[in-house]
Amino acid sequence: MNVFVKFLAAMVLLMCLSVQADTGAIGVVVMHGKGGSPSRFVSDLAYSLQRRGFQVENLEMPWSGRREYDVNVAGAEAEVESAISRLRTKGVNKVFVTGHSQGGIFALYFGSKYKVDGVVAIAPGGNVGNTVFREKLAEALSLARKNLDEGKGAEKVQLSDYEGSKGVYPVSTTSASYLTWFEPDGAMNQANAMKAFKAEVPVLYIAPVNDYPALARANGQLYELLPKHPLTQLYQPASSHLNAPASSAQAIGDWMSMVSGGK
Repeated sequence: MNVFVKFLAAMVLLMCLSVQADTGAIGVVVMHGKGGSPSRFVSDLAYSLQRRGFQVENLEMPWSGRREYDVNVAGAEAEVESAISRLRTKGVNKVFVTGHSQGGIFALYFGSKYKVDGVVAIAPGGNVGNTVFREKLAEALSLARKNLDEGKGAEKVQLSDYEGSKGVYPVSTTSASYLTWFEPDGAMNQANAMKAFKAEVPVLYIAPVNDYPALARANGQLYELLPKHPLTQLYQPASSHLNAPASSAQAIGDWMSMVSGGK
């Protein structure tokens, strides 16, 4: 009996080590939401994935409260590419980009352009293509375009950002950088990013039940814009916008493991 118990214990240990080794070959880039940071609403998600053995790069992106769009969209793409390169040096062979709110839209945008094994979009928000953004930021966009036309695109000026829970608020950045983020048909137009998405890349689209009302109304329709993929899923946790990353951590890790095992 003791020999059998020891055998079972050894088998369980081997299974655990195998899972740990598998997750160690999976790399995840985590991106926070607008005005946030790696230490706020995505920190529990990043920590949870690390505890499961995933290799994680939890980035501070240009839309953080500290950085205020200090680089343009191309600069942000380069930052994510660098993070992926760092993951590759750790032996990672599967790479996922994960973003919350504005980070979710950027993850979809990045996934539509670059080779990744999957995208996790958590409560995507900050869609510059919708009517509200166009109205709220019209004056700032007009000023930024004027500055660019006058050769002042590299000068730092006060412009505006918008978030449903905060309203319009000032940001200090260059007009050239600002326009890459806020032009209505630019990179942060969620519908455009999803229509351009590669059919071979699966997406875990997280639409929390208790999200902000405008996002809750939009996310079901937006999800349908993604190309069909057998591993693409819509996940709807019973959480708020801000708590969505932490409440979805288990589901995110399980989905990435499933996608990696199926490739």
